[in-house]
Amino acid sequence: MGVPMPLPSLAELLERVQVVRLPLAVRFRGVVEREAVLIEGPAGWGEFSPFLEYGDVEASRWLASALEAAWDDDRPRALRDQVPVNATVPAVDAAQVPAVLARFEGCRTAKVKVAETGQCLRDDLDRVAAVREALGPDGRIRVDANGGWDVDTATAALTALAPYRLEYAEQPCPTVEELCVLRLALARAGVAVLVAADESVRKAEDPLRVATAGAADVIVVKVAPLGGVRAALAVAQALGLEHGVPVVVSSALDTSIGIAAGVALAAALPELPYACGLGTAALLGADVVAEPLRPVAGMLPVRSVQADPALLVASAAPPERADWWRRRLTRCHALLARGPAAQGQVMR
Repeated sequence: MGVPMPLPSLAELLERVQVVRLPLAVRFRGVVEREAVLIEGPAGWGEFSPFLEYGDVEASRWLASALEAAWDDDRPRALRDQVPVNATVPAVDAAQVPAVLARFEGCRTAKVKVAETGQCLRDDLDRVAAVREALGPDGRIRVDANGGWDVDTATAALTALAPYRLEYAEQPCPTVEELCVLRLALARAGVAVLVAADESVRKAEDPLRVATAGAADVIVVKVAPLGGVRAALAVAQALGLEHGVPVVVSSALDTSIGIAAGVALAAALPELPYACGLGTAALLGADVVAEPLRPVAGMLPVRSVQADPALLVASAAPPERADWWRRRLTRCHALLARGPAAQGQVMR
């Protein structure tokens, strides 16, 4: 899982953490601020920022990723010095699309959130249409439903969205079984939209099952939910070499500290056929590094980053939130100390 050996003691770990709260410049899946635990170790900085609703077993893999970044200085070799990234368009009104895209300088691919609770297909169509207008005919568009549709709804929605020439649809349905049925339904209907899997990989006990089941054309790989760069690289390599399924490296609304781990993974992959979903620091209203990892000419540089002491002070979370995160980290550390079986995921 990428956990450093030996595992740092809890006391040592708690001495090294900084808890921050950062505002978002654009509301994202109901979130208006992002909290994260940043850990400075002998090899650099790591980030522990599982979403608030995640249980401890799932969150423990995020801690493993943070510890790998902070303690393990033997990183996979980079095969490139920059990686292409996509813009991310939250479920905003169509009129807000140009302003959101302007935050992602030079990006020619956009991932558009759809299936937002409280919205309807008309909202999705208007948003995607606005992105197509802004990017022009040569821009690439992918949509992400975060598992928000059942098969019938997904089939109807993707049929309606297909004229906008989608690159793929990410996690249109929640389960592997539904993704299989959806792919067949789209093929029968003559709808040429690829299906990508995200949650079906990072939340799965076996992250390769989605490929062995034939449930996706593309796989989204995220470092933190898979336990670190090395674990995510192993999954990506297995998907490519054993199953011939291309991967997209993405992030989870991380600070630039967390984004740097995703960039390290993308840099280590032999092939990178799609723009990476690693530009999301552009959605933050503030960051913790002096030179944030934000897109320039549609690219991110492959480099390490260091938290800026003044920015850590400026973005410090309230004491009660810092205590909450320290308690959460303590529980996750205990799970890591018990070994892989307690972390709920087997890397096959």
